[in-house]
Amino acid sequence: MRIAMLAPISWPLPPKGYGPWELVAYNLTEALVKQGHDVTVFAAGGSQTSAKLVETVPYALETWPENERNQPRRYDQSTGLLEGPPEGSALEKLHIATCMERAADGEFDVVHSHLHLHALVFGRLIKCPLVSTLHGSAWVRAHHAVFNKYRDLPFVSISNAERTLMPELNYVATVYNGIRLEGFPFEAEKDDYLLFAGRLSPEKGPDVSIEVAKRAGRRLVMAGMIEPQYEDFFNAKIKPHIDGKNVEYLGLLSQKELAPIYRKAAGVLFTINWCEPFGLVAVEAQASGTPIIATRFGALPEIILEGETGFVVNDIDQAVAAVAKLETIRPQACRQNVEQRFTDDSMARGYADVYAGLTE
Repeated sequence: MRIAMLAPISWPLPPKGYGPWELVAYNLTEALVKQGHDVTVFAAGGSQTSAKLVETVPYALETWPENERNQPRRYDQSTGLLEGPPEGSALEKLHIATCMERAADGEFDVVHSHLHLHALVFGRLIKCPLVSTLHGSAWVRAHHAVFNKYRDLPFVSISNAERTLMPELNYVATVYNGIRLEGFPFEAEKDDYLLFAGRLSPEKGPDVSIEVAKRAGRRLVMAGMIEPQYEDFFNAKIKPHIDGKNVEYLGLLSQKELAPIYRKAAGVLFTINWCEPFGLVAVEAQASGTPIIATRFGALPEIILEGETGFVVNDIDQAVAAVAKLETIRPQACRQNVEQRFTDDSMARGYADVYAGLTE
């Protein structure tokens, strides 16, 4: 099958640190190629893949050269032009158009977009189906007008929970995100620390994880991105607790750097307070043999096998109590859950079935 994979362009493929949508697009692309499909991936400059690669923009938006990205907007009297930094929205339009022009010429059997709403407007203008994976972007109500306009196009949810954000869309399947198991070696022997991994933003609940760890008498290791809009939150709710002993912050880590920390953690705290559409951290940790303690939001009840690979809790008291039960979880059960349900191969088979169903 001839597949066009329209990846996000915030980060190159594969992303070295943050970049969950890019990571899923990369994992899916590589697995589809291994399964014998003809995949062309449209991505930012600097990307690497075993598929055919079309670099639609010279750099990913988040890795654009700083001297250009930080260039002030100014009027140049010598040219009559307004100078300034690259404009992400314009580059994304160029990215999408490059793919869609080739799709309009009949080059592909299916186009698979990971760009939430931005590619939808082309869905009725190309000769093949446009499949969209939203990655939770229907969470933003301001986007609903566009989604509703194109609600008849085929959508794939990454969990059943994601569908609650906009149940009226034409979901043709639920396909769970998958990881490459070789990146997360199994470890049965654990240390006693807890881990929080993810964006340090209010909806992710890093402050709740700190409270849980302190009440449980456990050391907490934290890793993740601090987004500019949440610096005040970090400074007020997180930073005062970081002492390098009871609470340690390691910064934003790559998957390679995070993998050994997953392996030795007694458990991962996933104390979100929003409808998380999936949760790669929960899968990566379980692949390492590490159980999850998660709040009952979004896809977490679908990812965790209650009492077998972790615990889904309703409040802080239950989370603290769950910490005391972590040793009852068999690391082998965590690994098996991922091997059976959340690999890159199983994800690719799921999407291949979707493509086949739309092109019969």
